[in-house]
Amino acid sequence: MMAHEQHPVLTSETPARPVRQLPAGRYARLRRHRRWLVPLLVVLLLAQMAAAMVTTAVQQTPTIDEPVYVATATDYLREHRLRYNPEHPPLGKLLIAAGVAVADPHYDPSYTGSQGQVGRHLLYASGNDPWRLMLWARLPVIALTLLCGLVVFAFARDLAGTAAGSAALALYAFSPDVIAHGSLATLDLPAAASVLTSVWLAWRARRRPVLYLPLAGAALGAAVATKMSALPAVPVVMGLAAVSAWTAHRLPPPFLSRPFLSRPLPSSPSPSGASSSSPSPSGASLSGAFLSARAGLRRLAGRRAVGALVGAVVVAVVAVVVVWAVYLAVDPRLRFLPAEPVPAVHGLRGRLVELLPVPRAYRAGMRVQFGLEDLPWQGYLFGHLYTGSLWYYLPAALLVKTPLGLLALGAAGAVAVVARRRLRPAAPYLLLPPAVLLAAAMTGSRDFGTRYALFVPVFCAVTAACLLTPRRRWAGLLTGALVLWVAVSSVRTFPYYLPYANEAFGGPAHTHRLLHDSNVDWGQDLGRLADRLRERYPGERVWLVYKGSGVPSYYGIRAADPRTVPPDRVHGLLVVSDSSVAKARGRLAELIATSRPVGSVGRSISLYRR
Repeated sequence: MMAHEQHPVLTSETPARPVRQLPAGRYARLRRHRRWLVPLLVVLLLAQMAAAMVTTAVQQTPTIDEPVYVATATDYLREHRLRYNPEHPPLGKLLIAAGVAVADPHYDPSYTGSQGQVGRHLLYASGNDPWRLMLWARLPVIALTLLCGLVVFAFARDLAGTAAGSAALALYAFSPDVIAHGSLATLDLPAAASVLTSVWLAWRARRRPVLYLPLAGAALGAAVATKMSALPAVPVVMGLAAVSAWTAHRLPPPFLSRPFLSRPLPSSPSPSGASSSSPSPSGASLSGAFLSARAGLRRLAGRRAVGALVGAVVVAVVAVVVVWAVYLAVDPRLRFLPAEPVPAVHGLRGRLVELLPVPRAYRAGMRVQFGLEDLPWQGYLFGHLYTGSLWYYLPAALLVKTPLGLLALGAAGAVAVVARRRLRPAAPYLLLPPAVLLAAAMTGSRDFGTRYALFVPVFCAVTAACLLTPRRRWAGLLTGALVLWVAVSSVRTFPYYLPYANEAFGGPAHTHRLLHDSNVDWGQDLGRLADRLRERYPGERVWLVYKGSGVPSYYGIRAADPRTVPPDRVHGLLVVSDSSVAKARGRLAELIATSRPVGSVGRSISLYRR
């Protein structure tokens, strides 16, 4: 009797199942030590990712954006002022500043110029070693990328178990786009990592909202304090927080509990005046019970609605507090002295900017972003050069730059999340944030690369792991085979991760024919070009069209611009960045057409013989 009182589910009709004995021999030892296997696998995956990123960081010269961020981070450290790069909030650059502080570069705060000029002056004209400074600036981003891998593992494990967490981490750790941008001192990966962390914490708040909702707000604040492109995630995460708070209050009301339902109702007298031997509910008793039930349901719905509203407000308030704290960390007096003019923004956009409860420097950065969006940028997609933007540019670029195995597993995982009842509550958390952020990014005017949608492969890794939920052999075998495919594809592109393209589009050697800018050529191979010229073309006349922030002469490259002289005077070695090849028109196009290709450097710079 005591056992049945303590465990109501155990009845005479449903006997307890016998405990299954563990197999003997080596299988028993494997089960006994399996708790060490998963941590070991996590360490191995992150170790190979760290090795790939550090190798890439050591070998690559500064990309176009990095000198700006490094100079701004140095100015934060030395001068504590909000002067450069207002179009991006300070948090990501404060992360970079942690590495800059270790490098301790020489810095001239009196140097005047644009933010790009200040960056090049810091790296190449201040007595610093740009290789050493850039490596230290990149290391904090590498560390954050590895920490994001742990969030990917934890999120997928919460959804579908340890095997799913391991598969998600493997997909993340071998993603070429994640490795490429995680090894640079830029802001795209930190922003994507913060958004994913906020969504994961919002999911965990379904069980412990008091603990996790403020943490989700802090992660969301970190995202919008790193890049303004994360702002569309604010209403999404607020909505998810409301859903989590609503779910956390889903408790059975006392009037619907088993004791109440099993309690006999009062007996009613029989027509003869004697009591009936079996209880018969009276109309008044039933009416009172249902009225009590309706009142209880209203109270429960009211509590859940208030909890949902409070959850959304907590996330928003904490996010705003984080943004203010980041700006105060740079300058407690919040002085804003921009080095370059801030454009005026009128109309609805201007009014919305002024209504935001953020520091003045943040609102100025938003105006700079709107001003950049109004410029006529050039794009390049599948061999077509155009001015303006294409709404389908980012989806098309993602098809090229994402490993085929990750695309297949992500699509199958999305279907599994929607189709399986057990996973369906996670569908808004996994599918809505990347969909909203991608839709917002598709409206932008700068078709420069998949870095604007780096959150897609990050969320895709978590979603893909949900395919393992059925725990069927075919699902495990399929997932394992596709994860292995992703790993092989990633290893084959080492260490040239930035120009990666999947096998369906010909691989990394053909990326420059399909895409340009940060998809393939971001100025990262200037150092490799210098090595190639010294080794294979010593003493030759070099003509260079380089797209990047590096200074060729610093690396020993002595070259002239072929566009400044008549074509008949251009003889020798013609070196052109692939982004410039893609956009070549006029004299440069004529020079390339009348030259003979002789090789490439880092899959981002083409060499021609004239």
